Amino acid sequence: MRKLIDSRLEQLARAGQAHLLRKGLKGLEKESLRITAAGEIARTPHPKALGSALTHPAITTDYSEALIELITPPFEDSADTLAAMEDIHRFVHANIDGELLLATSMPCRIEGDESIPIAVYGSSNIGRMKHIYRRGLGYRYGRAMQAIAGVHFNYSVSEELWPALQTLAGDRRPLAEFIADRYFGMVRNIQRFGWLILYLFGSSPAMSKSFLTGRETPLASSFTEFDPATWHRPYATSLRMSDIGYRNDNQASLDISFNRLDDYVRDLSHAISTPYAPYQAIGVEVEGEYRQLNANILQIENEYYSTVRPKQVTRSGEMPTLALKKRGVSYLELRSVDLNCYHPAGIGLEQLRFLETFMLLSLLADSPPMSIEEKKAAANNMLATACCGRTPGMALIRSDAAADLRAWAKELCESMAPIAAALDGDSNGRAFSAALEQQYVAIADPEQHLPSARMLQEMRGNRESFAEFAQRLSLQHAETLRSHPLEPVKAEAMRRMAEASLTEQEAVEASDSLAFADYLEHYFAQT
Repeated sequence: MRKLIDSRLEQLARAGQAHLLRKGLKGLEKESLRITAAGEIARTPHPKALGSALTHPAITTDYSEALIELITPPFEDSADTLAAMEDIHRFVHANIDGELLLATSMPCRIEGDESIPIAVYGSSNIGRMKHIYRRGLGYRYGRAMQAIAGVHFNYSVSEELWPALQTLAGDRRPLAEFIADRYFGMVRNIQRFGWLILYLFGSSPAMSKSFLTGRETPLASSFTEFDPATWHRPYATSLRMSDIGYRNDNQASLDISFNRLDDYVRDLSHAISTPYAPYQAIGVEVEGEYRQLNANILQIENEYYSTVRPKQVTRSGEMPTLALKKRGVSYLELRSVDLNCYHPAGIGLEQLRFLETFMLLSLLADSPPMSIEEKKAAANNMLATACCGRTPGMALIRSDAAADLRAWAKELCESMAPIAAALDGDSNGRAFSAALEQQYVAIADPEQHLPSARMLQEMRGNRESFAEFAQRLSLQHAETLRSHPLEPVKAEAMRRMAEASLTEQEAVEASDSLAFADYLEHYFAQT
């Protein structure tokens, strides 16, 4: 692979286009549970000072009213992306009345599903739809899984780079078709190599025992007791991405193709419109109350849990699959990143630079179509890495044969080295190369340098339960952010943005003219 990457970078350099690799856009979406000073999930409403969760462009909620989601615009420089995320954090911490944002991906101190309040978005049809969708997730999968938090890294290739890549490939199709195919090639490579992200940056090897309380599951027997309040897997990297996190047996039979845009849209649309007996048993509208949007395999596209999603910006009331069908892929959403519990914003600059380099590897490497067998092998590699990736001698499946995980990780990083050098260019010093070199060190000595190992070592050294560890870091981050508040001009701008979002929600609610049942019918008629 290294020779291929070198060759393609050399072609771009000869064409005077290598600098366009640096012009891709990077954005972040970061979830965090609001918790009380005692470490319990907050049951307070989304703070009004933060604006409307329905209409605010930067501060919203995900599944739970307590699961805040912070969103940056996209920037060419990841340093600007991180700075924007840190500013949003400072505003949030100044307006949550002494509550904290949980530093870890896995929640702690759950007292059953009822301790996890479902997010509310007001009385408009779109607000009701968002709430009922989440209610349906609770019925289908339980609320605990939906309280897990992570970071989504959004990446778009520079619009200027696409024609250069198409010319080098000798491709004569319409540019939009070429772009869609190459984005789906990236998706396939992220599935092939995405285990590397879990290995290097997974930060959830342990969890509170309360996460499984009341959930009848054979999985509990696969964990080791760390202390009376904590389960763990000794060599886990990311329980968030394991069999107790964002993996659903309910969706195991789904075969969503990532080989072509049309196939992807077709398969997702089929799942959204196909009834599923266990969900029919739940009911849709029961005694005048909606339990879910429908009784189909998926209520909407977002219910399909995948490590990466091809995305297009949707217009008001537009289904994501329709947006993709009409306007193609605009960016990719990498969803497999745990919260970096050691950083106040949940992710660091060196990690962002590594992720950017990784996304370009997925673009420049060959990416043939994936068979069902290869997809299964890729999924198994992800699961094995999440559950026990630091196991000495750990092997994954590569081309139907066993491959040493650490040797393969080193090989991938070596293939990324020329990309990092290209991103460094003449103006970035060695920022990208240095970020990559940090990971060589981690691969060589995982028990000293991987965050999943560091977490367990700290918990042992401090004799902390997972909940105590998480609360300690959450408090530290809150104190750090509150000790460096926003500049007054920025704070005032964000205050006005929050107020404007509340006004906008009122306007949305006032403009509704359809009954909710009719609104749903119109929405799903788009398929």
